[in-house]
Amino acid sequence: MFDTEYSSLLREIFDPPLVLYIKGDKALLTGRRILSVVGTRDASLNGHRSLEKILTPLIEKGWTIVSGLAFGIVIAAHRQAIASGGSTIAVLGSGFHHVYRREHTDIARNIASSHLLVSEYPPDRKPAKWQFPMRNRIISGLSRGTLIIEAREKSGSLITGDQALQQGREVFAVPGSILEPRTRGTHYLIQQGAKLTTSAEDILEEMCDFES
Repeated sequence: MFDTEYSSLLREIFDPPLVLYIKGDKALLTGRRILSVVGTRDASLNGHRSLEKILTPLIEKGWTIVSGLAFGIVIAAHRQAIASGGSTIAVLGSGFHHVYRREHTDIARNIASSHLLVSEYPPDRKPAKWQFPMRNRIISGLSRGTLIIEAREKSGSLITGDQALQQGREVFAVPGSILEPRTRGTHYLIQQGAKLTTSAEDILEEMCDFES
């Protein structure tokens, strides 16, 4: 964390990792326009459509997308960044030799080659349940803001949103039906001060200082 290549944003949080293992384009760590994206693993069709609608204009404006290589909204965010010709950072909750989930090994290799793969754990560290909430503080800590698209109560996405609020970062939450369990977490975050978000413009309004 004392290297000039270490993320200055991540250095500001309460408990930054002393060491980061990285593979790929290390310049992405110190970019000004970085947005983290998290959400439920069993995303709805509306969740995927919301992701595409909001992220595509941001990626086209040069925003780097950070997430955690999990199922659902998370892997869709990485894929959207790649498909739109943008950049993405994947933060692992394990070492590079034990990518979790295994189903995402190929995209992890792509990210390590052309984008950036990050972990605070040495390469041989296997996944463990407690490591993933720890990983989430890095996802939010690397970013100017965090976008949450569908989050259940007591979910990992909700943890990331709470951490972002505690870190003093902008938090953006996409609303949904009050009858939908997948959006209870995002509604909770809106009640806690997250910005209700329905478009890329809602995010750019708050992040205009980093558009120059």
